[in-house]
Amino acid sequence: MISEAILSYLHLSAILAMVVFITSEGAICRPEWFNAAVLKRMLRVDLIYMICGAAVAITGVTRIILGAKGADWYIAQPMLHAKVLLFLIVGIYSVRVSIALQKWQGRFEDENGALPDEAEIRRVRRMILIEAHLIMIIPLFAVLFARGIFGAA
Repeated sequence: MISEAILSYLHLSAILAMVVFITSEGAICRPEWFNAAVLKRMLRVDLIYMICGAAVAITGVTRIILGAKGADWYIAQPMLHAKVLLFLIVGIYSVRVSIALQKWQGRFEDENGALPDEAEIRRVRRMILIEAHLIMIIPLFAVLFARGIFGAA
């Protein structure tokens, strides 16, 4: 019982940290503020965000495996599938953002401090904001899942 509570706490903490860092990333990715220091900070924030995302995935899978109702029960729940699917979609956007940031860093180093143009920054910011908004839908599926709505209680 205590281990399930601790896993739940770790999972929720990882989710909250993930939200903090995607919010930070969205806040600093603005064309009017973009400079070398912002690029460096974005790379750091993005790395921490990815670590938080991995922690969410690891604690989530661990909760399924060690959960009180057993993995078979959890895997049979449609709302769990919805949560995982949405999390994977967020992950795809996240990887795309990370790739863009790495390209920007490479260009910055190779081309004597070249920074992305306004359109590129806006495109990446849009992806970050899509991620942030999709993350906010996941708790809806979690609440439905926890109450047995659209699945077994």
